Amino acid sequence: MGELVSLQRHDAVGLIRIDRPKVNALNVQVVTELNQVCAEIEGDKSVRAAIVYGGERTFSAGADLKEMSEGSPSDVRGRVGELQRVCDRIEALPVVTIAAVNGYALGGGCEITLACDFRFASSGARLGQPEIVVGLIPGAGGTQRLPRLIGPARAKWMIYTGEFVDAARGIEWGLVDEVVEGDAIDGALEQARRYASGPTLSLAAAKHAINRATNVGMAEGLDFELDEFTKLFSTEDTRRGIESFLSDGPGKATYEGR
Repeated sequence: MGELVSLQRHDAVGLIRIDRPKVNALNVQVVTELNQVCAEIEGDKSVRAAIVYGGERTFSAGADLKEMSEGSPSDVRGRVGELQRVCDRIEALPVVTIAAVNGYALGGGCEITLACDFRFASSGARLGQPEIVVGLIPGAGGTQRLPRLIGPARAKWMIYTGEFVDAARGIEWGLVDEVVEGDAIDGALEQARRYASGPTLSLAAAKHAINRATNVGMAEGLDFELDEFTKLFSTEDTRRGIESFLSDGPGKATYEGR
């Protein structure tokens, strides 16, 4: 378990907890430990869904600007490149991921949420890419994932102005998937447990195919989808799901992630 990032288990749900008071600023150590936690989830088949959580007050206010300002352009490229690669790794995790957002998710913090499959936010949450305020742009995926999620015009508005989006507008735009009264972790855990009890290999295949669709043409995406579909017929979960459907009807199967 890391000093600033931990993996806590709630049954089959892995809770990735960022804990660097006061605002969970993303320094080199946080990014390194996030990478280590991703490796742990990738190697642990008992973790069947995951939540990224910053605590009750703030998800993450973004990069540690003091640390960043002390480096050369080459240093900065390396550090932000590491965060970009961690976001890529979160996006590629073979389980369903939910960002549970309380308070602010800004800059790199917002980019981490964009790498998750879903974003659950408390009613008081605020998401934004305010890098422009200090003469920067998003560097860990914000210019790429945000327009794919909410459309180019809205993404440009967020990035060009640096303005924050509240939970109500976020759900209208598709930036937020569910608004939770109180702590966002409550709704996220409830939903994550549902995914964790489902056919996790099939969910992983669907996730990989959908993610692939945003980066390739239709023909290549369809080939990849067919490959993932076919592979599932060699898994116990798919056989169990089909047999249960044929004998007992839909919704009765139990899955073990094999």
